[in-house]
Amino acid sequence: QVQLVEFGGGLVQAGGSLGLSCAASGIVFSSYIMSWYRQAPGKQRELVAVITDSFSPDYTDSVKGRFTISRDNAKNNVYLQMNSLKPEDTAVYYCNARLWHSSTNYWGQGTQVTVSA
Repeated sequence: QVQLVEFGGGLVQAGGSLGLSCAASGIVFSSYIMSWYRQAPGKQRELVAVITDSFSPDYTDSVKGRFTISRDNAKNNVYLQMNSLKPEDTAVYYCNARLWHSSTNYWGQGTQVTVSA
């Protein structure tokens, strides 16, 4: 059974930092592209950051220079370090695992991040 479980959401003031983690089980972790998405109220889910073993991480423009995605294949974890947070970063953050060259993908349950002004 595949599971992605996110940890680390919460409430933080603007300018602060939060770290998210996602623990994966039931998959060959190194074979998956790992990503963080977010969905704010009334908005579509958007890709925030993506990481593979083969290419440099990539980020949506609004978080470049503030967020860092990383992965630990030995622990089957992916992380998102978020610095200089802004109120517009408020959203539910989701972990996603997508198998290379496949439509197979899995989602975590999401974790709420709220940034107060």
